[in-house]
Amino acid sequence: MKEIPFYLPSIDQNEKNLIQEVLSLKGASKIEELEDLMCEYIGCKYAVSTSSWSAAMHLSMFALELKRGDKIICSVNAHPAVPEAVRHFDAEPIFVDIQSDSFNMDPAKLKEALEKHYHKKLKAVVVTHVGGQSCDLDAIYEIANEYGIKVVEDASTALGAKYNGKMIGTTGSSITTYGFSSKMKNSIGGAGIIATDDENIYERAKLIRHHAIESKEWDKHGNIGYVYDVVDIGIGYECSELDAAFCIGQLQKADEQIQRRKHIASIYDECLSGVAHITLPAKIYDHTYNLYIIKVDKNRDDFARALKDKGIFTGLHFVPLHLLTYYKHKYSLRVNDFPAALTNYQQILSLPCYTGLSDEEVRYICDQIKDISANRG
Repeated sequence: MKEIPFYLPSIDQNEKNLIQEVLSLKGASKIEELEDLMCEYIGCKYAVSTSSWSAAMHLSMFALELKRGDKIICSVNAHPAVPEAVRHFDAEPIFVDIQSDSFNMDPAKLKEALEKHYHKKLKAVVVTHVGGQSCDLDAIYEIANEYGIKVVEDASTALGAKYNGKMIGTTGSSITTYGFSSKMKNSIGGAGIIATDDENIYERAKLIRHHAIESKEWDKHGNIGYVYDVVDIGIGYECSELDAAFCIGQLQKADEQIQRRKHIASIYDECLSGVAHITLPAKIYDHTYNLYIIKVDKNRDDFARALKDKGIFTGLHFVPLHLLTYYKHKYSLRVNDFPAALTNYQQILSLPCYTGLSDEEVRYICDQIKDISANRG
């Protein structure tokens, strides 16, 4: 039986050469090279690399100087790392429902949340671009400006995506976080990135990333390089040189991978159009298809099991945050509090969509979906 994993990373000789440079202790810092390359690719002024995207999200909250009792609004359809970063400061996440077609934050629901929860401790809204497609940023910025709060973007699955012709990360938010996660439980390599045009945010994130340590370099004036000071409560979120080397290789072919995923998505669109019980993802803005998310209108879990029996592995993005035990109990949330996210959760299914997937494999997946759908009545 053919077996198709949900994801496989694209690794070629370039990544191996970059990693070998690090292992041979030759060349300039790959960490600095990654940050410079990210600034060039995105078009932002500053980039701070971290050990992971989760670290980048947590470090962003440090950069915003989040404090106990502060409030952060976020989508209920996001990775748990978003509210988790907020809770580590003993601050409070406020969840907002989504648009059913894009899976992204609903600006109308954001407006309602702000009208209900607006006060001086409300610091920012974190918007998650699900699967590689942007939120309605114009509407979100307008609302955020009206209430005087910052916008932080979770672009963990939206590297290289654009909104109205502008690269995500350059559209007006205070901070954008990126990840090079491989979508594997046992990641081969990865890092996170904070992108910003705000020098103060950049300097604070860079300081906190390395335990808030300040030190001087050895120089001709007699400054001793090993003397340091700690000026705040920091944390150890530095990216390793090996991870930076791997991520440079991934970033250098980001556009190539996006084009390949768009081609794969076009095959899915063509082959699955009109298939019973299946709804295809809506393309509202530029979509990089980091995730290809369909809806199954009848027993999604049984459908996923049937695909696995045929060797096809799938994913789920995401379990709404209000259904997770910690947040459900902590904030006394009810199942029906976020109806759009709940309905989507009962139907959504992420199909394999990565560079190494062949056209033949994509068509095989489509054939199996058609076969399963045809026998569901």
